Amino acid sequence: MTDVNLSLARYQIRSSFGRSSCSKCEFKAIFNFGDSNSDTGGFWAAFPAQSGPFGTTFFKKPVGRATDGRLIIDFLAQALGLPFLSPYLQSIGSDYRHGANFATLASTVLLPNTSLFVTGISPFSLAIQLNQIKEFKVRVDEFHNSSDKRESKRLPSPDIFGKSLYTFYIGQNDFTSNLKEIGIEGVKQFLPQVVYQIADTIKELYAIGGRAFWVLNMAPVGCYPAFLAQLPHKISDLDAFGCLIPYNNGVVYYNKLLKKALSQARKSLPNAQVIYVDTYSILLDLSQHPISHGLKYGTRACCGYGGGAYNFDPRAYCGNTKVINGKIVTATACSDPQNYVSWDGIHASEAANKIITQAILNGSSFYPPFPLHELCDLQPIG
Repeated sequence: MTDVNLSLARYQIRSSFGRSSCSKCEFKAIFNFGDSNSDTGGFWAAFPAQSGPFGTTFFKKPVGRATDGRLIIDFLAQALGLPFLSPYLQSIGSDYRHGANFATLASTVLLPNTSLFVTGISPFSLAIQLNQIKEFKVRVDEFHNSSDKRESKRLPSPDIFGKSLYTFYIGQNDFTSNLKEIGIEGVKQFLPQVVYQIADTIKELYAIGGRAFWVLNMAPVGCYPAFLAQLPHKISDLDAFGCLIPYNNGVVYYNKLLKKALSQARKSLPNAQVIYVDTYSILLDLSQHPISHGLKYGTRACCGYGGGAYNFDPRAYCGNTKVINGKIVTATACSDPQNYVSWDGIHASEAANKIITQAILNGSSFYPPFPLHELCDLQPIG
């Protein structure tokens, strides 16, 4: 990026938030849309059941996150000096003054009631999450204009929607939920619908005041222990690091479509920052070269059952106790999750999420370049 373009980027970012060219950017809130990769408790608020070793590294107990500790969205909030996001569906203990999290485990971009989808998908698709924030805005405006100020103690001011960061980490379930049924080539046929739906959602959020949008691309699912253990493949399908080439190639195809769709959306939204965030490259490098990042295991689950190369058996998911071959077994967590890229075969560990977030914060994964570390007063994410 040239000095001229960098200066223009700085000016546009500051102008988007109505701040002078000599001041730092300041996000007042985060509104997040996603699936289990960024769900801070929405699914378990709707369907209470989480138990087992989840949350053990940071929270010391299950708190609705599908990992051992903090997620990328948690680290981003910390870096921006904001509290962890309350799930929109969580009625008790939530504080929405600095945003809300609409993500829920197993959510998809496309509506789940089509013939494309199998069971096990959340009803809270991206379209539902979009409707939720629209209703949230209506209620914020109503309470602000009413004489009843009780709710105002946990609600933001009405102007928050133009001063917030809107993040997306969704699409993985659209990709993975159909692999066994229609294969990678079948999945690729409807991926254009997925990226266009994300772009259209950004346009609708722009209409209610949103100006800063970060869309995290899809992770290299071909390196996930769960898919390595379950998806049919030949030895020749594996790369030198043990990741599934056809499935990662499918993800690369999706990410190219997403990047193009966001570029097109960017042209139609004046003064908006529509940023493509390349988490794929970071997580791929983590999975293939864990030791280079201070970890030990790239394609083996910390929490699981079965041992072996992947320590993953779909019959006994992390924390569950099942009868397998006449024997009662429990999928337990390892004693050193800080050495693993994968927590449970499907989701990243806190250690991996922290490394991914650090790469995001230093600006190396943004397109167009978004020098966040130069423009914002970032807090440490220890």
